[in-house]
Amino acid sequence: MTSILRENISLAIAGSGGSGMLSAGELLLRTAARTGFYGLLTRAIGPQIRGGESAALLRLAHYPVETHDDHFHLLLVADWKNFHRFAGEIRLGEDVLVIMDENAGDPPEPVAAVVDEKNVLRLPLHALAKETGSRVNMVALGLLGALLALPRETLRAVVENFFHRKGREQFIAPSLAALEKGEAVAEPLLRAHGGAFVATPGKPCRDMADCGARWLISGNRAVATGFLQAGGRFVAGYPITPATDMLEWLAPRMERLGGLLVQAEDELAAINMVLGASFGGLPAMTATSGPGLSLMVEGLGLGVMAEIPALVVDVQRIGPSTGIPTKSEQGDLQLALCGAHGDAPHLVLAPDCVVDCVHTTAWALHLAERLQCPAVLLSDQKLGQMLAITDAIPPAPWKAGRKLKDNCAESEEPYKRYAITEDGVSPMALPGAPGCLHTVDGLEHDERALPSSQVEDHAAQLEKRHRKLARLEEWPEEEMAHWAEAFGTGEVAVITWGSSAGAAREAVRMAADEGLHARHVSMRLLWPPQKKRLARLLDGVERLIVVEQNHSGQFLHYLKAHYTLPETVVSCRCPGPRPITPRQVLRALREACAMAEPFSERVCT
Repeated sequence: MTSILRENISLAIAGSGGSGMLSAGELLLRTAARTGFYGLLTRAIGPQIRGGESAALLRLAHYPVETHDDHFHLLLVADWKNFHRFAGEIRLGEDVLVIMDENAGDPPEPVAAVVDEKNVLRLPLHALAKETGSRVNMVALGLLGALLALPRETLRAVVENFFHRKGREQFIAPSLAALEKGEAVAEPLLRAHGGAFVATPGKPCRDMADCGARWLISGNRAVATGFLQAGGRFVAGYPITPATDMLEWLAPRMERLGGLLVQAEDELAAINMVLGASFGGLPAMTATSGPGLSLMVEGLGLGVMAEIPALVVDVQRIGPSTGIPTKSEQGDLQLALCGAHGDAPHLVLAPDCVVDCVHTTAWALHLAERLQCPAVLLSDQKLGQMLAITDAIPPAPWKAGRKLKDNCAESEEPYKRYAITEDGVSPMALPGAPGCLHTVDGLEHDERALPSSQVEDHAAQLEKRHRKLARLEEWPEEEMAHWAEAFGTGEVAVITWGSSAGAAREAVRMAADEGLHARHVSMRLLWPPQKKRLARLLDGVERLIVVEQNHSGQFLHYLKAHYTLPETVVSCRCPGPRPITPRQVLRALREACAMAEPFSERVCT
């Protein structure tokens, strides 16, 4: 059995629901963070309330990582029950090491088709757990901590803190005993391989002081952090996977900051509460997923018509309908862009990594408040529930702020809530402002907010609502620098949005190591289109690779509809739940660089 030594390592910890493998994965990641590693963890679980399958999917590295590698180097399995339900999400390399309980039976397909028997290690995991009165996940944690050469004292401190926070101090002693059992099982392997087995060689930092401050944060919590940093103080929501944990994390923090979080009776109530709070002066947000966004569409239209700021966070999951609530896909782009009756221009944005969730959320709220319109922020299950070790995230520089008129009584002219202005943004007054009484509803209106069915008023208001967003393309570059992220040079470019950006960024860097020069463009502002800005980023590009995580190529069709693209366009897309990997994108890059003839479109899944 060969050892696995590398600067980054991917491992999966799997078992039946209730085996605690997700907790073991999180504790392993926390220990790695304290040791100085970068890394991430995602979850592979079913939609069951209890039971079913679960796997913690980790990647640890000496450098920042945003996505999983192309295959896993180590798979630890407590049992094979229900493993087939997520086997397709866990790509195994030929050099994979499989550690399993000795009584679990033989590895099933497709594991058996990939794994050489000499790389299968059968150990008494459950028996050791029973000896200590603990659970098998703690034995697995001790074993993996030893194989990864993580400091024993750090691992113990993390486990003790975990149970202290939960108020379950009675589990500490059995868990520490189970850790020792796992470490003892690892010792013969470590001796046989010179003290290193699956560890990344050396320590990522000689001392934690050399590493700098690190954050361990999920995408959902990063979105919530960005909202709070920008001044958000009201949240209404209805529980829905995978957005619920964002609402749960926000609830106590909103109260401490003097804000308010309300659990509404449904998504329709949530969006209307958000509009009401915003009308009253509080920067407001709701968080949901695809089915909830579908229910909020009418409320979004009201926000557009009444010109009320609101932030709607869609943590996308696989659809349509109920779909697969616990799996990730970028399938709501068309809904976010076009899901409203009538001409209803609104903002659509997407963060592209866990760190970016903080800043793009704050920018989205800032834009919504400044332009007096709803904004939809597209995250997804992969990004939202990913737990990542990052460098300390600097505070977002954007704050919520809107143009307010606090006294209309002193003016000789009547207050015009929807005045036709050059930039399309009308003077907004909060309820109770002297002399600023006006009607707010979903009817078309004139400048004074009086309902009107006249063609002139409708045309003027339509144009005004459109103009205030369209003028973003004329804003100074320093105010719009965050609209996209770009790096690299060459005649080939990879363009992405949202969580698919991580795989593309890594692929472009891997291509550079092979001598293939390419650019990467990650778009954060999806609506309104920024045609001139994208044209500048793609100047000189002859071949474009469009990367996205859905079946129909929604991003590709959006780009074709609103932008001028190079002659050769390669669509690199696949549906969830299996994520796009860096080497998938790298293969597309190699093909694009080698193309002798242009293509109008080519699909590589």
